[in-house]
Amino acid sequence: MEIKGKKILVLGGWGLVGTAICRVLIERKPASITIASLTREQAESACDELSELTEAVKFYPEWGNIFVRSEMKDLTRNEILGSQENRLALAEDVLEQTPNSFQKFFLHEMIKRREPDIVIDCVNTATGVAYQDVYSASLRVLKDVKNARNGDVSDDMLSKVETLLGSLYLPQLVRHVQVIYHAMKSVGTKSYMKVGTSGTGGMGLNIPYTHSEDKPSRVLLSKTSVAGAHSLLLFLMARTPDAPYVKEVKPATAIAWKGIEHGEILKGGHPIPLFDCPPESAIPVTDKFDTNTPDVIKSLGKNLEGVFIDTGENGTFSLGEFTAITTSEQMEYITPEEIAQTVLWEIEGGASGHDVVGAIDASILTSTYRAGIMRSLALEKMNKLVEEHNDGSVAYELLGPPRLSKLLWEAHLLKRAASSIDGVLNSSAKDLSEKMSDLVKSDMRLRSRIISIGIPILLPDGKQVLRGSFVKVPQDPRQTVFEVTDENINHWCETGWIDLRVSNIEKWHGRLRELLSHAKSVSPNDTSSHSLRDMSFWHTDKPLNEGEVVGWLFIDEDEGRRMK
Repeated sequence: MEIKGKKILVLGGWGLVGTAICRVLIERKPASITIASLTREQAESACDELSELTEAVKFYPEWGNIFVRSEMKDLTRNEILGSQENRLALAEDVLEQTPNSFQKFFLHEMIKRREPDIVIDCVNTATGVAYQDVYSASLRVLKDVKNARNGDVSDDMLSKVETLLGSLYLPQLVRHVQVIYHAMKSVGTKSYMKVGTSGTGGMGLNIPYTHSEDKPSRVLLSKTSVAGAHSLLLFLMARTPDAPYVKEVKPATAIAWKGIEHGEILKGGHPIPLFDCPPESAIPVTDKFDTNTPDVIKSLGKNLEGVFIDTGENGTFSLGEFTAITTSEQMEYITPEEIAQTVLWEIEGGASGHDVVGAIDASILTSTYRAGIMRSLALEKMNKLVEEHNDGSVAYELLGPPRLSKLLWEAHLLKRAASSIDGVLNSSAKDLSEKMSDLVKSDMRLRSRIISIGIPILLPDGKQVLRGSFVKVPQDPRQTVFEVTDENINHWCETGWIDLRVSNIEKWHGRLRELLSHAKSVSPNDTSSHSLRDMSFWHTDKPLNEGEVVGWLFIDEDEGRRMK
């Protein structure tokens, strides 16, 4: 893709890799680069430093937590979890599915405002999600649950449960991908590049570096799990027709460096205070060892200082630590400039050989010629058995969603009422509605097979419904009773109820006319391989094929076409 004159958003632009990428982007003269970072100081300082390198590019700072709603973007995680209102909002934003679920997020709002042509995501998403440590949060809840069963209910048990709900890895990751996809789609972003992670710097399960006594720690393995899940979600995004071009590079080694200095050593952004334990105050190791700080431990009133190498988001290392992890056959390392060059190649359409999404795409097994031939044999055998047993095989609601079963059964009822596509279109919506209603009322076996799989049937008056012992729509694990409104009924019919109202039959008329319009757009004289679904495909004077018609609706109406 041409970079010159484009608007670019770099998420994590203050970081080690983000800064290196911005430097190489400048050479291509984009119109603007928005630097997004966690804090205002980081974003503005990055813009100031880069502005000194060129006057041809405009730089805009953005700051805040991209994983939360806009009003919480400047709060630390502790500040969010320290408030009941914020904890509940965090959990609801991730777990709820409402019409404005995505728009609440700061990331969505920022993309809408900046309207980038290219998004380069250098945020270490896997670390940000996995290091919330669902294990610790779960163990605290588990302890309280055990105590509560013995009658000892903790005062802060609910707050611990709320914290756990806000720490669930996959719901957060899924929502994050949904947010960024919908935001980029809404502004017409053309290219999305992710700088991901392997989670272990290229090491295996034998990685010596850990965050606990486990080797490797569960939190570290969770980071790798989230990173892998993220890559497959990006793989799906790349196979979505209206998504940007999606690529990912995934460094599998340490990344260094940003600076080499002598100074105060920070851990989690905070200095490490120095203490002393004089030999004469040595603590005896007897029956128990108390990890609480004893009185004999004395503060020295100053913080740890030393020589360090700054590796950006990965932290600071001593000479010894850096030597150990970068030695041959350990983690080793790559420079941010090399990553930046790879990112640039991929955005511009070059073949660096390091696009993870492309590698997955190239290595998966997909549809085959043999399976295509075998499909016709399978359909032939199934149709023969249907005739032998005089038994329909329309939908069992095992595949889902309920909308699939609803559409298949509606198409089947249309076939029973009018036989063919031509028959449906030559019948009035009112007549078809009445015939389909008579069918479900008079044929108990047909009716039972529909409602028993959880698909209700709304009768033509729109005020009565036939249903089984359970329904697939509406479904909410928190409630069993739902308010009946015209809006709700229309939504339920759209997503899972068979709708025998005249208005829905008219909708089917429109669908079939659209289907034929597509088919007739192919000239009868065109005998090439250009088009699959021409008029000869549909056989409009023969019995309607429910599966093929609904398959076409999923492609056309639901925009669910497979790209590759």
